[in-house]
Parts: sequence; structure tokens; C-alpha cells
Amino acid sequence: MDAFLKDYILSFDKSQPIVSSIILFVLVTWSFVWKGLALWHSAKNEDKYWFIAILILNTIGLLEIVYLFLFSKKRWTIGKVKKYIESYI
Repeated sequence: MDAFLKDYILSFDKSQPIVSSIILFVLVTWSFVWKGLALWHSAKNEDKYWFIAILILNTIGLLEIVYLFLFSKKRWTIGKVKKYIESYI
């Protein structure tokens, strides 16, 4: 049994875990940023149902982007996002 597990583990490409880790880090960061922005704005706009939905559902930022650009009382535009990003750079 030990020989089988050892051969199985050694058969993996050594670079694969690094690539997977980088992809996972990028996705988690992307989701975290959009979720934080959407939760902040839904709380400020007192959108309780949107706040709960965004808090519970993990959609890799898709639900958050839809809320911010389509359903928020103070909708975002591409120009606002560009100015927001430029203010931090």
C-alpha cells in the first residue's frame, strides 16, 4: 500500500500545485474584493435582502457585480470604477 501511494504522489507534475495555488489565490482575492464592495454598498443602501444573498451565496463575484452595476440604488458605471481605481493608484 505504501509503495502505491508513493508512486501515485510522485506521478504528479511538480508545477501543478503551484499553478493551482496561484489560480485559487486570484479567484479568492477577486471574490473577496467584489463581495466586500457589494456588502458595503448594500448595507449603506439598506438593501437587506441583497445583503443576505450576497453574504450567503458564493458566485465568484458575479452576483456582486450584477448588484453593483444593475440593481443598486446608486448604480456604478465604468467611469466611476475607473476613477475609483485611479484614486488608489
